Order: sequence, then C-alpha cells, then structure tokens
Amino acid sequence: MWYAKNISYTFVCTMSYLNKNIKHLRKQKGFTQSDLAERIGLKRAQIGSYEEYRAEPRIETIQKIAYLFGLSLDKLINQDLSKSNDSPKVDVEGKTLRILPIVIDQNDQEQISVVPVSARAGYTHGYADPEYVKDLPKFNLPLPELYPDRSYRLFQIEGDSMLPIPDGSYVICEYVEDWRDAKDGQSHILVTKSQGIVYKRIWREKEKHRLLLRSDNILYDPYHLHIEELVEVWKSLAYLSFDLPDQEDRSKSEMQQLSSLVLQLKKDVDQLKKN
Repeated sequence: MWYAKNISYTFVCTMSYLNKNIKHLRKQKGFTQSDLAERIGLKRAQIGSYEEYRAEPRIETIQKIAYLFGLSLDKLINQDLSKSNDSPKVDVEGKTLRILPIVIDQNDQEQISVVPVSARAGYTHGYADPEYVKDLPKFNLPLPELYPDRSYRLFQIEGDSMLPIPDGSYVICEYVEDWRDAKDGQSHILVTKSQGIVYKRIWREKEKHRLLLRSDNILYDPYHLHIEELVEVWKSLAYLSFDLPDQEDRSKSEMQQLSSLVLQLKKDVDQLKKN
C-alpha cells in the first residue's frame, strides 16, 4: 500500500492553462521538446501531445515540470504564464509541490524504502511516482533513534568520495521537508535534476541561491549546485556496511587519510605562495 505524504496542494483536474504553459515555459528556457522530455524522463512525442492538447500529463509529470521551472502547482495549472511578467522565483524551501510517496504496512506503519545503486538512475525520474516507489525494496527498522512521525529512506552509495564510509554502504536518511532546515556541514543525500543522486556535505550560499558541496575525501574538489537543481533533500543519520574491514584494510585507510592530509597541506602551501 502506498500513501502520498505531506501534500501541500490539492490536485484538481482543471487543465485550463497547463498545456499552454508547458509550451511557453519550454520556449522561454530555450528547450526543444527533446530537451524537456529528457529532463523529466519522458519521450519527445509525449511533450508534443501535451503542447498540442492531445493528452494531459499525470500528476507525477506535472510535479516534475513544476520543480524544473520553479513554479507552484497552482500557478502552473491555473495561470496563463504567457501573459505574466513575473519571473519564476527560486524555491529555497522546497515547497513548490510537496508530494512524497511512501509505503505503509498492514499495521499502517511507514516502511523504509531502499534505493540501491541499480535503482539510482530510475529514482531521479520515479521519485514522485507511487507505483515506482511501491516497487522499491522496503523494510521496517524498529530503532528508538528513528521517530514514527518522520519519513526515512535508505540510499546505497558508490565510490570513495565520502571515505571512511566505504563503497556500497547504505546510508539511512531522514526526509527534509523545508530545505532551509539543512544545516551547514552536515552530510546529505541530494536528489538532483541533472546530476542524479549525490552524497555530500553541504554549505548554503543564501545570496546566490546555491549550495557548496564537499566530499569527505579531499582528493575530490568541492563544487556548487544551484537550488533549482534540487528535487529532494535527505539528511544522513547513519550507514550500514557489509564490508567489515580487516587489519590490512585499516592500514590502507590510514595511509589514504595520511595521503589526503599531505595533499591538503601541499594545496595550502601553494595557496600561501600565491598570496
């Protein structure tokens, strides 16, 4: 059984301006129909059918379009945007549309959905689709640290950018409803429009409406991500790993940390010389 949690808008089938607005917004951004289709996980022909009033998109598709263009669901559907001079505002709270499909068991307890590495690409397109989320692996984790009134998800990570958390670990995450609650320096799973699922520590740059993303492994350079790129934000709480380190692994890890420190020291010295 699935349930859509935290719905901020009631969906009413009044498509008075939706089809027209899709075409207007696409052209305003300079997207071709193929460009828009790729960004929201559809085929080009589907975009054409919406713009030509031959079909109406599903609620999950409407949500993705609203996220992509930084609009509320109400504005996307009920206002003629071609006659409006208002430029889309950056949704710094993440409340353009609040639909989070979750799965509950026979006792009405919310289950934790698992997003393995093999499902990462699909999740960036199916995160709002109840049928997709329902088919993900799921389980109950009755730990006192996990509160029954909050939503959790398990994301499997890959790579070594967040060492010492090893490749293949599962990160237990709590859903962040208001993106402004994300604290600087904390590690988060970010579901993004163009980069897929990333696991980084974040710092907010409020004036520029963007985040600074850093890896715990200093071999990876930090980079910026604009708020408009975000789809979902999940705060990491803990991780599960089936790769128990032996003595040799611990030695390798210590050597990697030492190498990282030496590399960082070299960068600092080089910067001092430039200054």
